[in-house]
Amino acid sequence: MMRTRPLKVALLGCGVVGSEVARIMTTHADDLTARIGAPVELAGVAVRRPDRVREGIAPELVTTDATALVKRGDIDVVVEVIGGIEPARGLITTAFEHGASVVSANKALLAQDGAALHAVAEEHGRDLYYEAAVAGAIPLIRPLRESLAGDKINRVMGIVNGTTNFILDKMDSSGAGYQEALDEATALGYAEADPTADVEGFDAAAKAAILAGIAFHTRVRLDDVYREGMTEVTAADFASAKEMGCTIKLLAICERAGDGASVTARVHPAMIPLSHPLASVRGAYNAVFVESDAAGQLMFYGPGAGGSPTASAVLGDLVAVCRNRLSGTTGPGESAYAALPVSPMGDVVTRYHISLDVADKPGVLAQVATVFAEHGVSIDTVRQSGKDGEASLVVVTHRASDAALTGTVEALRKLDTVRGVASIMRVEGE
Repeated sequence: MMRTRPLKVALLGCGVVGSEVARIMTTHADDLTARIGAPVELAGVAVRRPDRVREGIAPELVTTDATALVKRGDIDVVVEVIGGIEPARGLITTAFEHGASVVSANKALLAQDGAALHAVAEEHGRDLYYEAAVAGAIPLIRPLRESLAGDKINRVMGIVNGTTNFILDKMDSSGAGYQEALDEATALGYAEADPTADVEGFDAAAKAAILAGIAFHTRVRLDDVYREGMTEVTAADFASAKEMGCTIKLLAICERAGDGASVTARVHPAMIPLSHPLASVRGAYNAVFVESDAAGQLMFYGPGAGGSPTASAVLGDLVAVCRNRLSGTTGPGESAYAALPVSPMGDVVTRYHISLDVADKPGVLAQVATVFAEHGVSIDTVRQSGKDGEASLVVVTHRASDAALTGTVEALRKLDTVRGVASIMRVEGE
């Protein structure tokens, strides 16, 4: 039986995503009513600049007092799309305390304080949903915490930032340098005026923390995620990757240790074989590769950012939370029962591609090989080229720990015959 009294929704933020959420709530009102079992009503919109014209939103709904809006007591669901840590954290907590469930797209806040927010939600018997916080429109969080809840997930590896993928794809396909590709991304609106959060991996690291926590039933905070940006990737790196039959992507990688006793979470550029499904992800798209015991290998692909795609994920959560509200239940909360330790980056084992500038004279290769052997790092392949007394030496290793590789590189820098370390890049997906 359809309920006639509407469920009231408060919207915090009315920028690119928030305005799309409001538009879809209006244009798809009848469909949302049918799917939920009751009408949904936009009861208020909190903004910083109230004088801006917002098409389709009645002026009387607009307020600058977000705290008063979430304290009203008649609000069923608060949709938070303002981002950042504060005032979002305080507003979400206040919403729970005054009886509302919350739908959020705030990856930074969830990566930093997700456990505390879940605890407040549970204390007050309310939902906290955040599908839009990772990978935009791609259904990913709900499959991880619901569809795969009976499986054991061993690895989650993916491209979770469209800006960096666009830049790296442009460097790969056109031979452009980093700055040239970044300028094009900025001109097309894929990169912010200050792209630091994207290109230095902060955005992807927050998403990795969220994904690792859900996948491994373990609390993983942003500080637990190793982060390395992509600003040092060069056209020469792409040339080397192509010689190996690879390309380069900025990857978020969350994995369970072989013995199952710990987990790691990291973000960094990596070479991946062209045969790997992630290698074909182009432009500003996102894709996440999941490996589990029973389901095997799964890949989730689609637009990872933008107003409409992100709003789609927000509305999906809104429907789920409203249904729970009508039935008097809540959906899955935090699952951190495994409480696995998060290992440091030094314990991570993978392959490496190291490019060295060396003196072009006899015995150099033997010296370099000896250093690798002394640190327990096995060499897979070596390529050497040079003239006029200078040479380039490219070494690809077998799997080794990050700590062992770091020690190797420190020792290589002390050799008189090594002029410098041109680049170090991990090789993943094999």
